Amino acid sequence: MRYRQHVTEDAVTLEPPSPATASVVLLHGLGADGWDFAPIVDELELPPALAPRFVFPHAPLRPVTVNAGYVMRAWYDIREFTPEGRADAAGLAESSTRASEYLDREIERGVAPGRIVLAGFSQGGAVALTAGPRYPHRLAGILALSTYLPFPERLAAERSGANAGLPVLLCHGRHDPVVPLAMGVEARDVLTANGYEVEWHEYPMQHEVCPAELGHVAAWLTARFAAAG
Repeated sequence: MRYRQHVTEDAVTLEPPSPATASVVLLHGLGADGWDFAPIVDELELPPALAPRFVFPHAPLRPVTVNAGYVMRAWYDIREFTPEGRADAAGLAESSTRASEYLDREIERGVAPGRIVLAGFSQGGAVALTAGPRYPHRLAGILALSTYLPFPERLAAERSGANAGLPVLLCHGRHDPVVPLAMGVEARDVLTANGYEVEWHEYPMQHEVCPAELGHVAAWLTARFAAAG
């Protein structure tokens, strides 16, 4: 499928040949930008009938404490590489709101919320796992790669009933030195305990994406959009 690129200051958008009937909003990882995951779209080889639009937002520029205050694209500050200090609550809330605004924009463009997937890699996945369960309209699902669930103790009280039992795809590398596998497992277990329909895959890789993983992502997206009608 040949996509058309539409580039703005805040995002890279890939438009399908036919009017979009589904959307994937994918948030990149720390220090990257919206272009980082654009190349995977062709590798997914999704059926042309799905006609999904892919939106890759750019995170804002901000100093990151663990990188000596260096200014880079980041969805939130990371003060230290511990479960407690990994996510800045205020920055995470700000970026979760921003992610929800991208979902709102897709609805305004005519895509039904039940045909929208919120996705993310690493830090972007943490935002997706924060914003998605709290979003007030039923989504198609959440896709989170090599990531973790920030403030897991808050999920039960803050989640939206509209997305109860939502399908979630979690993929993680067994040898990830950035977000250890145990943090992904914790996300899986907390989401499952809260009633989400979690599909879990792990791979013999580090903090990256592999072909087998892309195959699982493509199959999951196809199933989600097919189920949405």
